[in-house]
Amino acid sequence: MKLLHIDSSVLGDNSVSRQLTAQTVAQWQARHPGLEVSYLDLAAQAPSHLNADSLGFRLPAGSAELSEVQKQENAISEALVSQFLDSDVIVVGAPLYNFSIPSQLKAWIDRICQAGRTFRYTANGPEGLAGGKKVVVVSTRGGKYSISEAARAMEHQETYLVTVFGFLGIRDVSIVRAEGLSMGDAVKSEALASAQAEIAALA
Repeated sequence: MKLLHIDSSVLGDNSVSRQLTAQTVAQWQARHPGLEVSYLDLAAQAPSHLNADSLGFRLPAGSAELSEVQKQENAISEALVSQFLDSDVIVVGAPLYNFSIPSQLKAWIDRICQAGRTFRYTANGPEGLAGGKKVVVVSTRGGKYSISEAARAMEHQETYLVTVFGFLGIRDVSIVRAEGLSMGDAVKSEALASAQAEIAALA
């Protein structure tokens, strides 16, 4: 079994999502001997955002018609999508930034959403090609967005990730949530205890 561990928080050692993804991966390692883990720190090494040179595989990688920049961008996208497809479990640290996910996590998603590799279009609509995987989204939030309809309408983090992975054919998506982290020590402690209980149950 292969697990891909992804962090996207820019807060380093102060990041709660990084602490919780590390705990999640440690639980999987403890309960699944022989688990192979690869690590991707998107805050330290994020792919560039999509542009005219990195948008899709227009020509084969060895084609003389590709510029050197396009060949380099193709190689980055190929490495990321191959790593993703080769993984059985993906643990994603996804803090809420301005009602959505960090831009570096979005840049990674844009690289792995490749027609013909992770999804395809058919006469009946899009079809995901990356099914059979387990995704654990470690969701952290300074406020509380799950407690009311108005707050849920402002959240484009968990809902977006579930939609994207579902589009790629992955239905087994679990959310480990710690919210209210900026609402005082008592609320933070309760949120962390709840998230840690969810992590223990998942592995």
